[in-house]
Amino acid sequence: MIVDIHAHQVERDYLEELQNLLQLTPEHTEDGKTLLRHQGHTLAWTRPDMFDIDHRLKAMDRKGIDLRALSLSTPNVYPWPPAAQAGIARRVNDALARLCRAHPKRFVGLASLPLGDVPNALAELDRAVGELGLSGVIIGSNIGGPPLNDACFEPLWARINALRLPVFEHPMFPKDTSEMGEFELPLRVGMIFDTTLVAARLIYAGIFERYPDFPYVLAHTGGALVMMLERLDNGYRLFPDCRKHIDKLPSVYAKRLYYDTCAFGAPALMLAHDSVGADHLLFGTDDPFIDADQTHVTRLPIPEAAKAAILGGNAARLLGLD
Repeated sequence: MIVDIHAHQVERDYLEELQNLLQLTPEHTEDGKTLLRHQGHTLAWTRPDMFDIDHRLKAMDRKGIDLRALSLSTPNVYPWPPAAQAGIARRVNDALARLCRAHPKRFVGLASLPLGDVPNALAELDRAVGELGLSGVIIGSNIGGPPLNDACFEPLWARINALRLPVFEHPMFPKDTSEMGEFELPLRVGMIFDTTLVAARLIYAGIFERYPDFPYVLAHTGGALVMMLERLDNGYRLFPDCRKHIDKLPSVYAKRLYYDTCAFGAPALMLAHDSVGADHLLFGTDDPFIDADQTHVTRLPIPEAAKAAILGGNAARLLGLD
């Protein structure tokens, strides 16, 4: 079974509400994309075929992808005020559950949570998993509020850990992109920075020390985290603040996490493979935003058994698939 851990739900209603909320400016490109622009950069974008499920299923068949884990992409529900996030999350998760029920052999869903209000997030977590049958959650790298290691989120991490529920971390735009107003730098660089920052923060804060029983999957092969492991370890050796919440090197915790293959480039994927092992890599495509197939994995100079684990075996285990 070939399982794509990183693919996205695209909902017209959500995008229309987002456009109205943030007063995004649509810009149409010659190749058929609609860019939703915000302060000089693209916040979200679409093509007509992204909304066509039959088209997406045929693309999966053409690429030999059996099943995809779908989640809402950036900026998720976080731009809405905390009091409004629960309603948006319910609608998004309901739509995702309907899609998964309509195609149970092709899609599983990762729920969005209204993290601006932790009690509401806990309630939606229980509803999404218990009532809707979704298979895990997506959590952004930042939610426009307190960082994810803030004490207010401890009940959420505890509940996720007790359920052993897969968490897919997807990058958000950094809180301050005022110096990135050209060349789509928030998308190209800012997101990689934000993934790296949240991973380092959660490791140093001891989240994975206190809650070791759930799989945490980092998008885009962890941003720059794997390349920085020795630097993070040196922080632990040098500074008391970096040892305050953990009793092992950061690299030990990082090697327990999971990483998708959406770095795509062979050198980056081989670095991740050599650093964390094939059993902690999960095939991803970032569909429908990137037109990727399996070749970025199949071309790697690693054993066939390792490729099989990356392409589906690892995800099937984490998601509890038959």
